[in-house]
Amino acid sequence: MASEEKKSKKEYMREKMIERQQEAKVVRKIVFIISSVLCLLIVGTLTGGYFYIKNALQPVDPDNKTEKKVEIPIGSSVTGISQILEENGIIKDAKVFKYYVKFKNESEFMAGEYSMTPAMTFPEIIESLKTGKIEEEVVFKITIPEGKQLSEIATIIGEKTDHDVDEVFAQLNDEAFINKMMQLYPNLLTNEIFNENIKYPLEGYLFPATYPYYKEEPSIEEIVTVMLAKSEEVIEQYTGPMAEMEYTPHQLLTMASLIEEEATEQVERDQIASVFYNRMDIDMPLQTDPTVLYALGEHKDRVLYEDLEVNDPYNTYKNKGLTPGPIANAGVSSIEAALYPAETDFLYFLATGAGDVLFSKTLDEHNRKKAEHITN
Repeated sequence: MASEEKKSKKEYMREKMIERQQEAKVVRKIVFIISSVLCLLIVGTLTGGYFYIKNALQPVDPDNKTEKKVEIPIGSSVTGISQILEENGIIKDAKVFKYYVKFKNESEFMAGEYSMTPAMTFPEIIESLKTGKIEEEVVFKITIPEGKQLSEIATIIGEKTDHDVDEVFAQLNDEAFINKMMQLYPNLLTNEIFNENIKYPLEGYLFPATYPYYKEEPSIEEIVTVMLAKSEEVIEQYTGPMAEMEYTPHQLLTMASLIEEEATEQVERDQIASVFYNRMDIDMPLQTDPTVLYALGEHKDRVLYEDLEVNDPYNTYKNKGLTPGPIANAGVSSIEAALYPAETDFLYFLATGAGDVLFSKTLDEHNRKKAEHITN
């Protein structure tokens, strides 16, 4: 009886083992099928994407030499130009053209009316956009220096044109106008510019450069779109580093503006950036004087202790972290400093009357330098 029971247990275990082996075979078969299907899908997607892009890189119609008039407005971004070319049947896909231009690091396309055909290749289109000439001569130029605030830029525009300064500043802050600009430059202007506590939505977004104009009396919109297009063109060059820093364009321009306002000609801006980042890492207020002046809404040669008490979201003595938005426009050197800060242990810096900037690791060291170089 015991031997029969022992035998039945062996048979049971053998049956279970066979059953598990069969289940394992089924599981392996299912895994193999699923893996094969996924591989086929991936290969199919990659193959389809490859052939789609390859096709999009080709002329729309190599045999069609019919010329079309294509108007590229002043201030058009690469995104805008790509869309215009697609709408006119000169290219097949605006996004493919846009990324091709970025990959080739092409820029400085010129506005104007062009004669193009569906038979043109990407290199031919790019060459045409770069070498084409606007029929009109440059009537005047507007130079926007680095570190200028929106109100100062409005004054510069007013002085160079027939537009009243107050009219310019009012349009720069008009919600309908700003929304229109957001549609033209969606990669640059996001809803962040309407965040709570933002004083002026377009503050810091009008890039410092010299802009040529080809009309006697361009509208405020025509004047400003060129500046926004330049800002978008510059910011798009730093998409990768921005992603690594987890920065939006708004945050990048905000940090860059703080660096710009603190910088002098003699100092490496990446060291100033390192001080700001070091302070943020230890949850220390940035305590930068230009933010106090921006909060006060006035320009002063010197910030007083009583000024530091102003209750305003832009006052970095009272509030930790970045200001709600930029406090001025920033040039490329400050933008790059914000993205590539130096590696230092500095927590303090001091600008001397000679234009030098002295860096310190401790408050005691900072105060000694202050007593030595700053007179009351």
